[in-house]
Amino acid sequence: MKIRIAVILLGALGSTTICRGQQAPIVYADEVIAKLIDHSSQRDTLAGGYTGTRRYVLENQRLSKRAEMLVSVKCDSDGTKHFDVLSEEGWKSANKRVLRKMLESETETSQPPVRPTTSISPENYRFVLLGRDFVESRPVYVIQALPKREDKYLFDGRIWVDAEDFAVVRAEGKPAKNPSFWTRSIHFVQQYHKSGSFWFPVATESVTEARIFGKTEVTISYFDYQPNSAAVPSVSENAGMNGNEENHAHN
Repeated sequence: MKIRIAVILLGALGSTTICRGQQAPIVYADEVIAKLIDHSSQRDTLAGGYTGTRRYVLENQRLSKRAEMLVSVKCDSDGTKHFDVLSEEGWKSANKRVLRKMLESETETSQPPVRPTTSISPENYRFVLLGRDFVESRPVYVIQALPKREDKYLFDGRIWVDAEDFAVVRAEGKPAKNPSFWTRSIHFVQQYHKSGSFWFPVATESVTEARIFGKTEVTISYFDYQPNSAAVPSVSENAGMNGNEENHAHN
C-alpha cells in the first residue's frame, strides 16, 4: 500500500490526536504498518486490479481561472495504472501543464519496479504512533510518517489507519521535497471510505501556494470504481481502491 499523491500542489497538519476509551494494549507504529502492508497486499490480490473514473477540478481565484478533466483509470493486477482522458474544459494551460502531468507522474510511479520506492513502508519512512482516535465511529491509529529522504514522491505527514481492517482511512501532509522554487508550500488531504471488502478514496484535496500565481486548489473526486475480480461483490459508486489507488497530491 502506498501513499504518493501528485497534484503539483500539497502544510502542516491538524491538532494532536488523543486517546479515547479504556486503556488499550500497547501497540507500536511498526506493528501497525506491518499489518497495513499485509492486509493491503491481501486486498490487492483479491481485487485483481480495478477500473474507475475520476474528476479533476483546478481553481485559481487570483487569476479567475478554472480547469476540469474527466478521466477513466484502469489498474492491472500488478498495480500498473492506465489513464484515458474522457473530456477536458476550461484553462487549457492548466489541463496540459498540471492535470495531464499529474496523470503522467502517477503512471510512472505505478510501475512495479518503481512502486517499492514510494510505498508506505519502513524502507521509505520512519513511523511514530501519535495515539488512537475515531473516524466515522471506527477506531483508528494515528501515525506520523517521516520520510527517510527528500523525494517529491514521498510525503511528510500523518496517516489514520483503521484498527480493525488495517487500511488507510485518511492521509494528510506535504511533499518530502518541494517540487519547485516557484512553490512556497503544498498541502494535501485524502479521505477513504469502506465499501464492501475494500477501502476506497472518495476525495483528494490539495492546495499549492505559488510565488507568482498565489493559491491554486485541486480537487479529485473518485467514483464508479469496481474491482476486476468476479469473485468480489460489486461496490458502490464514489469509491476507489485503497491498496493500489494511492493519493497523488504531492508528486
